[in-house]
Amino acid sequence: MYAVTLDGFGEPDVMKWAQVPDLPAPGPGEVVIEVAAAGVNRADLMQRQGFYPPPPGASETLGLECSGVIAAVGPGVRDWQQGDQVCALLSGGGYAERVLVPESQVLPVPEGMDVAAAAALPEVAATVWSNLVMRAGLHSGNLLLIHGGGSGIGTHAIQVGRALGARVAVTAGSDAKLERCRELGATVLINYREQDFVTVINGEYPGADIIFDNMGAAYLERNVEALAEDGQLVIIGMQGGVKAELNLAALLGKRGTIHATNLRRRPAHGHGSKAEIITELRKHLWPMIAEGTVVPVISAELPISDAAQAHRLLDSAETVGKVILRIE
Repeated sequence: MYAVTLDGFGEPDVMKWAQVPDLPAPGPGEVVIEVAAAGVNRADLMQRQGFYPPPPGASETLGLECSGVIAAVGPGVRDWQQGDQVCALLSGGGYAERVLVPESQVLPVPEGMDVAAAAALPEVAATVWSNLVMRAGLHSGNLLLIHGGGSGIGTHAIQVGRALGARVAVTAGSDAKLERCRELGATVLINYREQDFVTVINGEYPGADIIFDNMGAAYLERNVEALAEDGQLVIIGMQGGVKAELNLAALLGKRGTIHATNLRRRPAHGHGSKAEIITELRKHLWPMIAEGTVVPVISAELPISDAAQAHRLLDSAETVGKVILRIE
């Protein structure tokens, strides 16, 4: 089969579409998916650069989500059969013609959705739902502040927050991105190049109940300042660095909570597992997607042979939402 390989670590051009050994037959509880499309995530960019190795036992091939058609099922698989249109959350391997994945990490393509478009869903859906709903308990009336509102995760989180009745505030680096966030349901729009989000949030509200942060160290102090009493800071990224000083007095004064989570290294089964998250998505989020309340926001679709350009697009300031790679 063919897959994207890495000719060392570095710039996007180290990726090549090349022939690789075929997959083994699926084992118990596993399925093989003939990939139609793969979602591009920032974790892929980090892995390409040598900063984010896959967990032990996972495929070395890039790609944390895909969509396609079930090509084979292993012993004991009951929920899926050959020919089913699906999308899947992966620990790796999505940038390939075929991928092997536990059946517990597979979801049906939502009714009426193009199978390739569904590749934009698993990673963002699992990240947003597991953090904002399952961990932070997002509910109606909360003020949710999302950093990076124009990202794939940000555009999805806006819609989930709106669907659950929260007020949604976002930061983004351009008025064009903020306008797209407004269209998706955000009501507090903060251009971080021109405004201080702490001043805006604390000036109009008694702080944010939940802050969804992809920046890490660079925003830690100001995120704590922007929290409401009993507020929760959920950190899912480190684009602004890994080390910062925490003012515990400020956090204690607000009875605040800080969560730092990772999706890729979660166990396959058990408490807090990928299987648990997928079950919750299918039960609660997939009906929202089927009725159009939450939709994938796709900025660009490129052929898998253009993976380098896809990475450049995701890393650019102009992209809003997801970039996906189609496999023809």
